[in-house]
Amino acid sequence: MHRLVKRVILWSTLLSLTLSNLVGAAEWSILPSIGTKAYYNSNLILTPFPHEATYGYWVSPAAEFAGKTERFEASGRVAADFVSYYGGEATQFTNIFLPLTLRYKTERDVFGFTGGYTRDNTLMGELLATGVVLRFTQRDLWSANPTWTRMLTEKLSLQTAFQFADASYEDGLRLGLVDYQLLGASAGLGYQLNEQNTLQVTGSYTNFHTTNSSSPFRAYFPGVTAEFTHSFTETLTANVYGGSRYVSSTTETATDSMKSRKTIWVFGASVTQAFEHASIKVKASRDVVPSGFGLLIQTDRIGVLASYDLTETVTASFDAAGYLVSGVTDTASGGAFPGQRYAQASPRLSWKFFDWWKLEASYTYGWRDVDTFTNTATSNAAMLTLTYFPPKLAMSN
Repeated sequence: MHRLVKRVILWSTLLSLTLSNLVGAAEWSILPSIGTKAYYNSNLILTPFPHEATYGYWVSPAAEFAGKTERFEASGRVAADFVSYYGGEATQFTNIFLPLTLRYKTERDVFGFTGGYTRDNTLMGELLATGVVLRFTQRDLWSANPTWTRMLTEKLSLQTAFQFADASYEDGLRLGLVDYQLLGASAGLGYQLNEQNTLQVTGSYTNFHTTNSSSPFRAYFPGVTAEFTHSFTETLTANVYGGSRYVSSTTETATDSMKSRKTIWVFGASVTQAFEHASIKVKASRDVVPSGFGLLIQTDRIGVLASYDLTETVTASFDAAGYLVSGVTDTASGGAFPGQRYAQASPRLSWKFFDWWKLEASYTYGWRDVDTFTNTATSNAAMLTLTYFPPKLAMSN
């Protein structure tokens, strides 16, 4: 399966280059950058037990690319983080990010693809997606998400999508983490009621299973979701959705096979407001997501993201989120999954200077509580990042 996804992503990249030549003249651009970050965290793994502070540095080269024709668009990024930590969690590791986005449109159809490869640690992408603090290790994630939208009438559209994810953890079994795969498909109808209102109804099916657990876990959950979007003005938009997931799961042990059926109600709402020099987005949601513990979890999340341009070169931003997490099933790799709560808040200040340089300072406060903990855990992290952006490279054919 790894080879299949690699071939799909490679094929998609080659297809983007081929289509750009077939559908007309293409405009391509490449934006390189390199950054370095000084980092400090008083409690990197958010443990309630005695610990030492962790400090270190990051070196992060990257390049963003984009291409566009009359019908075809492609964009992606090639980036890496070379990280060295000292103190409490002394280690060295490398993060890799290779996302790819493709879009091809005809008069009535739009074909899309998002996916790629990510190698990061469990306290980055997975923590923000699930609200669960896993043991500190590297995660490899392959993903492929093709989509197809067809306009049936001027206002009615058919929307289909496929989802694939394959996650594996470095030295995961020793740390209590297991690899997993997720396959899903969805189809629905979208209707443009008027210029301000859009309604969408979607049916979905998802299959999740672990691939190396001593207590194999498998779950599937069909679901139905209705979504409504309203534009109050050009700068104020609200979105609300709700539906259900019918989860059936099986956990195999050496002596037994445990089966479970549950109905989980999922929902969400968001409001986005843009101003001349500022923006704010507030979002709340409940969803069923996979976890490296080897099971599905229910994550309730509320968050706010705001930014304000103090001057033409100085921007202040604030990002905060809170999570309430519980297991959709009662066990994880043969053990009970405890309820968890996690919150973080991060103010940030960035300054662009000399056209090609940006200096960014940020602070992050983290708070974690688990049913099995006697005390809560907190962390204080500070980062100072300097990034150089050489001139953008542009070309056309």
